[in-house]
Amino acid sequence: MPQIPGKLSGTGNDQSSQGNLLMPILAKEPDLYPDNLLDVDSAGDLDRHWFAMYTLARQEKELMRKLRGRGISYYSPQIEQRKRSPQGRIRTSYLPMFTGYVFVCGSEGHRYEAVSTGCISRCLPCSEPDLLIEDLRRIRRMTESGGDVIPEARPVIGRPARIINGSLRGLTGTIVQVNGQHRLTVMVRFMQQGASVTVDRADVDFLD
Repeated sequence: MPQIPGKLSGTGNDQSSQGNLLMPILAKEPDLYPDNLLDVDSAGDLDRHWFAMYTLARQEKELMRKLRGRGISYYSPQIEQRKRSPQGRIRTSYLPMFTGYVFVCGSEGHRYEAVSTGCISRCLPCSEPDLLIEDLRRIRRMTESGGDVIPEARPVIGRPARIINGSLRGLTGTIVQVNGQHRLTVMVRFMQQGASVTVDRADVDFLD
């Protein structure tokens, strides 16, 4: 990666000075392949199975690259993380929402090919693929909403609700109030992990 010049003094160019504080955004690995993977139901397709592939440490992106190269379908949602370096530069990276997990869809042959990549520690078959697809669709809507999505490592206690306005309209989940903010949590039931995003109280319709 090329070095970014240091801040020039005496230029009077605020925009240029601010730009020097930003490191180039690290490329985001395509987290869904193909793009319409979650638009297709699995019911009745005997050659379409879902697996949760648990990778070796920090091998999620490497596995996704290898799967894509082999034409094997997968989904592994990513979240943006911004950190300031000791030099004051902002570095942006994309991390797996569910550390260690890549959801793979395909035949038994595809499962074998995925395991053969050398990136996988365990392969967990999903016995209720349609429920998994439903949950992953909701997670994807959250990540595409532009909100402050954060992972939730365990189920939360809150009130069931539906969002009635905005980009998340129709999305259901659990509302929890944190530091005066309302957060909608959506769980992936297969693994009992999920994600949450801040929502406007006026957009929430409680279901209980």
